[in-house]
Amino acid sequence: MINSLQFKQGNVPKIIPLLTRKVCFGADSNIRFDCPYIVHVEQKEKTETFFFLGKKDERTGKQMKAFLILEDGNVFTGTSIGSTREVISEIVFNTSMTGYLEVLTDPSYAGQAVVMTYPLIGNYGITPDMESAKPWPDGYIVRELSRMPSNFRCEDTIQKFLVDNNIPGIAGIDTRALAKILREKGTMNGMITTNENYNLEEVLPKIKEYTVSGVVKKVTCKEKSVLNGDGFKVALLDFGAKKNIARSLNNRGCEVTIYPAETKAEEILASNPDGIMLSNGPGDPKECTEIIEELKKLYASDVPMFAICLGHQLMALATGADTHKLKYGHRGANHPVKDLKTGRVYISSQNHGYVVDETTLDPNVAKPAFENVNDKTNEGLEYVGKNIFTVQFHPEACAGPQDTAYLFDRFIDMMKMKKEEQ
Repeated sequence: MINSLQFKQGNVPKIIPLLTRKVCFGADSNIRFDCPYIVHVEQKEKTETFFFLGKKDERTGKQMKAFLILEDGNVFTGTSIGSTREVISEIVFNTSMTGYLEVLTDPSYAGQAVVMTYPLIGNYGITPDMESAKPWPDGYIVRELSRMPSNFRCEDTIQKFLVDNNIPGIAGIDTRALAKILREKGTMNGMITTNENYNLEEVLPKIKEYTVSGVVKKVTCKEKSVLNGDGFKVALLDFGAKKNIARSLNNRGCEVTIYPAETKAEEILASNPDGIMLSNGPGDPKECTEIIEELKKLYASDVPMFAICLGHQLMALATGADTHKLKYGHRGANHPVKDLKTGRVYISSQNHGYVVDETTLDPNVAKPAFENVNDKTNEGLEYVGKNIFTVQFHPEACAGPQDTAYLFDRFIDMMKMKKEEQ
């Protein structure tokens, strides 16, 4: 792994254009890199290829070490990738085999550092497949970072992407062992640092103090926007919405108006929407007390509603049910869910650390509609006497299977039936 290279007079260095946009060289230069590039040095006799993968330690000339310190005292040592900023966050793991870019740009990861359990990450680089305008995790943890991304749509490397967005990360650790610890002991906080002189006794209390808070306000849109369509008018409340929610509705002809999370119910209802969509999002649903109060007003209306993930949890809280935190959550694109009405099992994409407590449901208000096959936790609700259904998983996927995309069609049918009744 080379971080610097002396170019002698007569050599002509070239940068592969897919991997970087702007790098300047002189004819006789000592080049150093803080992020990965692939450099071809053309000489009369041969062409040499060099891979620049990570940060160089100024003192030792070697690749910079990074440390992941868990609140239970476990320490993993690896290589620094991305920013060298020190960060304390909640450490969670994702079991997806593909879709690392969609994971990075999912707002539901705000306030968390993500461990990717699939061993090789970054093989197709950064493509246009982003679910929001920027990445949201506090940190990124991988077993191995791809040395050379290869895809005709590749625009950048993960390393450069992390650097540009000031996200620290660590590579080269045993992510299988780390995931096992989190499964056995539960989700815990951790610190990513490049400080080799850290004092465990000093940092552990700071790590344990961390809590995820204020993240919905952080990720929601700042102002209302509209995706034009000639079909039903849908109001989408953005609690940290992935792009494919609005896209899935828009592709079905809907005109989608995206509202900030704390928009008043009166404003939404005044626009006379045909349907209301509640999005996914990060954090503890019980923290969103003001939003819950507005959802009570939306529930009291006759407007058809469809909710995903955090939206599902918030609607449950608004109607008197309770939620609790799972031991280590569900994050990945391979989670089986069972439709309790038909008995059919679907493979779903999921990203949540909290779940609706079925024992607190009022059977006159809502009934379980889906169940997680693995741990029997609630995955969806159907509301009694209302045109409202909610799911814990992600029918919009991105990344993940499209098994449950039909739920958007179900929502369309609900709005159509409501329209016919009027």
